[in-house]
Amino acid sequence: MTVKVSSIGLKGLEGYHVQVEVRITPGTESMVIVGLPDASVKESRERVIAALSHFDMDVTDQKVVVNLSPAEQKKNGPLFDLAIAIASLKELNVIKGVISVETAFIGALSLDGTIVKAEGMLPALISAKALGLKRVYFPYDPAIPVHMLGDLECIVVQHIEEVVNHLEGQESLSLLPRATPQIAKPLFREPPQKDFCHVIGHEHAKRALEIAAAGEHNILMSGPPGCGKSLLAETFPSILPALTNQAQLEVLSLYQLAGEKRISSQMTPFRHPHHSASSVAIIGGGSTPRPGEISLAHHGILFLDEIAEFTKKTLDMLRQPLETGQVTISRAHSTVTYPSSFLLIGAMNPCPCGYLGSNSHYCTCTQKQIQSYRNRLSGPVYDRIDILLSLQSVNLNQTGKRQESSIEIRKRVEHARAIQYDRYKMELTNAKVPFELLMELSPLSSNQQTMLTNVAAKQNWSNRVQIKIIRLARTISDLAGETMITDTAIWEAMTLRRWGLHKQNVMARET
Repeated sequence: MTVKVSSIGLKGLEGYHVQVEVRITPGTESMVIVGLPDASVKESRERVIAALSHFDMDVTDQKVVVNLSPAEQKKNGPLFDLAIAIASLKELNVIKGVISVETAFIGALSLDGTIVKAEGMLPALISAKALGLKRVYFPYDPAIPVHMLGDLECIVVQHIEEVVNHLEGQESLSLLPRATPQIAKPLFREPPQKDFCHVIGHEHAKRALEIAAAGEHNILMSGPPGCGKSLLAETFPSILPALTNQAQLEVLSLYQLAGEKRISSQMTPFRHPHHSASSVAIIGGGSTPRPGEISLAHHGILFLDEIAEFTKKTLDMLRQPLETGQVTISRAHSTVTYPSSFLLIGAMNPCPCGYLGSNSHYCTCTQKQIQSYRNRLSGPVYDRIDILLSLQSVNLNQTGKRQESSIEIRKRVEHARAIQYDRYKMELTNAKVPFELLMELSPLSSNQQTMLTNVAAKQNWSNRVQIKIIRLARTISDLAGETMITDTAIWEAMTLRRWGLHKQNVMARET
């Protein structure tokens, strides 16, 4: 007789149903695992045999065959230990009750029968819910927000004997997770360390960042050293709305797969890699592909300070993720796709010396040096930037003027986001919504289209840039509470797209 129980396998962040089949027959002592197992799955043989000894089960002089189906998918990690052990105990008639196919078993085993957590448990639980499974046995992990998994029955166990007792009907309250009271949580677990009320001046930059936050638009800042580019970028998360439950689960899953910890699950991720980081660190990869910085910035911000110092190869790799919101990593043994829908903030100096256009320093760079420096960002990467922002150093002696706080700006951003969600009937922002749907719900008038076409011809803007201007204008109109895209919004959007480096290019030609 062959016993079948359910478990969950992972291919990147995507989970799939694995049917663990066990058959025990008389023969030469052996335990064979088939179904494309990797080394960690093959090693479960010793762990499972040790766990069976707790029930005085001796499989010597018996042949144990374990099949992990579907056979064409490569199985990774020790998540199948518990499922293999339970199927073996059912085959040995230790478990006499019926095990439902809608019940899954996830977790690794110790030699003493203790069930321990393993990498990828949260994405496996999310996949179990999506696949329609009703009940899951898994070990305790404080990083897993059980209360967010909805109607999935989560049974937390510590030892394999507890699982057997529970399957036999000996229900214990200690096995079941306690109901988590639904207490209204604050918007942030901890107050942001930086607030826009502490940023002096830069009113135009604050307006641009508010628009970027409201519509999830990419932004590139250029300015001399010390003018406040990094400060603005690091303060930017304080005006973003808190993550939804679904977004929190996705982000936590990616961090678990990457082996990193999250300090606050509600705050939007903020990733700030150094410009010496390799392309694999930024995009993701490895022999077993893991998430990179762009995936760890999913639903959050990827801040590339000194963006021109990153290798051109690495920056060009950002094209697909910026366009599609996901990255596909192909290796000889597997191909995985990770989500990477992030808001890109880039910061760079206007020239190699950093002082082109500065009010206090003289630029010593030649036009050729300036052009070579800027060419490190290719045209396709520039095309995917929505806002080009040029900054100057400000006078810090502005103590009498009140600076708007992040909470005030965040309220306007949340209101604009709510308008977008209501318009598209889903959690989509103007920067991410399909252009066809945007045009269907917010068409331009003939005069607006003519105005945009004429300016685009003078500025040599590509079709992609024109589409981004329309998206920007839609966000500006949402912030103003307008139902349709206004002429003023289009003019402001065009100004945000050309005001930055265009001015500096003119100055470069004059040097």
